[in-house]
Amino acid sequence: MRAIAISGFGADPELIEAPRPEPRPGELLVRLRAAAYNPIDSKIASGAMRLSPSFPLIMGQDGAGVVAAIGPEVTGFRPGEEVYGRFTHPDRGLGAYAEYGVVAQDGPVARMPKGMTFDQAAAVPTATVTALDLIEAARPQDGQTVLIVGATGGVGQSAVQLAALRGARVIATAARDAADLMRELGAGEIVERAKGSVTDQVHAAHPEGVDVVLDLVTPPDAIDAMADLLRPGGVICSAIHALDPQALAARSLRGVNVVNHVTRPILTTLADTIDSGALRVIVESLVPLERAPAALRDLTRGGARGKTVFTI
Repeated sequence: MRAIAISGFGADPELIEAPRPEPRPGELLVRLRAAAYNPIDSKIASGAMRLSPSFPLIMGQDGAGVVAAIGPEVTGFRPGEEVYGRFTHPDRGLGAYAEYGVVAQDGPVARMPKGMTFDQAAAVPTATVTALDLIEAARPQDGQTVLIVGATGGVGQSAVQLAALRGARVIATAARDAADLMRELGAGEIVERAKGSVTDQVHAAHPEGVDVVLDLVTPPDAIDAMADLLRPGGVICSAIHALDPQALAARSLRGVNVVNHVTRPILTTLADTIDSGALRVIVESLVPLERAPAALRDLTRGGARGKTVFTI
């Protein structure tokens, strides 16, 4: 089967021919039709995640496709069903950037939302679940003000929508050409980085402070300035583990470093939310699998306005 893999940490991704995996007891073999890029894919490939994978390592986590076969003891799925989820097994050298992937039936996999394409479904597991995790950690209330820093990427777009669904007043950081999209998704106020410091702009517009900050991009050495935007008792959540919760607690603030955890029940719940039309999934770019190595070089520079999905 065709796959995008690395031969070692830091190696350039390349298109290879790899053996098709066989499903073990309790596993599904899925003919993947799409796989989504997530920044963590590049971090794993660089060796930053301290894993001990088998090489060559097929990259990617999130995908969507059709169940091609089932292993012994599988009772919850059958061949021909359309599914989406996370297909990463570094210890076996397996990932989602391939024609076939495997996943445990009781693992991070669910039936696809009925109204979604494979491309859209592949974009959901990491980005949208992370957004949901952020919202659940922050617990914004109706009428509260929520600042979302890094709102234009896949996680941010879902976070804007989920916060707005809870009745929050959403402030989104975005470039001017993404402002209209942010408003469509539920943001009531846009902070443009090109106009100056995000913190200065928010301080000027909200001198009393905001209730919640959901930060997807700010590193540890700059995160304190974002926490300074909170009113007493406020909460800040980081998607990149940038916070010191104990130091924030000493300032009467709550800090949460959110850890993404994809499960079958969460994917099923998100499928229902997407089917209802309450949550949109926007794919910025579709890239054929054979062009993935070149695309990955561009993606590591950041600045995404949505999800990039590799078509298989």
